[in-house]
Amino acid sequence: MDYAKMRAIAAELGAYSEQLEGSWSVEIGPSGPILAMMCPSKRHEGAVRRICKQLDVQLPATHPGYICANGPEIEHPAIGRMRRPDAVVIPEATLDEEGLAVDATQVLAAVEIVSPSNPSNDYDEKLTDYPAMGIPHYMIVDPRTGTIEVHSEPCKGRYSSKEPYIFGDSVPFGPWTVETSEFRRYGRDG
Repeated sequence: MDYAKMRAIAAELGAYSEQLEGSWSVEIGPSGPILAMMCPSKRHEGAVRRICKQLDVQLPATHPGYICANGPEIEHPAIGRMRRPDAVVIPEATLDEEGLAVDATQVLAAVEIVSPSNPSNDYDEKLTDYPAMGIPHYMIVDPRTGTIEVHSEPCKGRYSSKEPYIFGDSVPFGPWTVETSEFRRYGRDG
């Protein structure tokens, strides 16, 4: 199926989801359009917020005009993918453009906070999609285990570099650093 048809189906699913209770997300993955219920926990959202705040402080020095945002869809029509990362580093000006999704070629980094219900989406599908989209840096934060993976150097549809970290580390992420001492695991205090 060509991307224009998949995008049309995704738009219909998005309109349909507005009639449903709860919060829903539409993405286009390897098997086509996907409608998924989003149930982010407070700890999930806390990690997203902490990462965005930290990167927003550092971006003016490394990439003036860029921000770390949560929410915008990113798409790469040539490979038939549309994803909604938990956070992305993009030019702020893209948020003023017409359309629904940011061109993936403008994305410097993507961040996913692993959900307890569907970890394979972040570790498998998106770990394949993001390098294929040409996104230079991808961070997977896993509050289930207290671990972090930083992937970089996309080459032939895969990341050629993977660095592991744990909550509490100062994590190098491209030209930035993410302090993780305040990250919290699911189902644990402190």
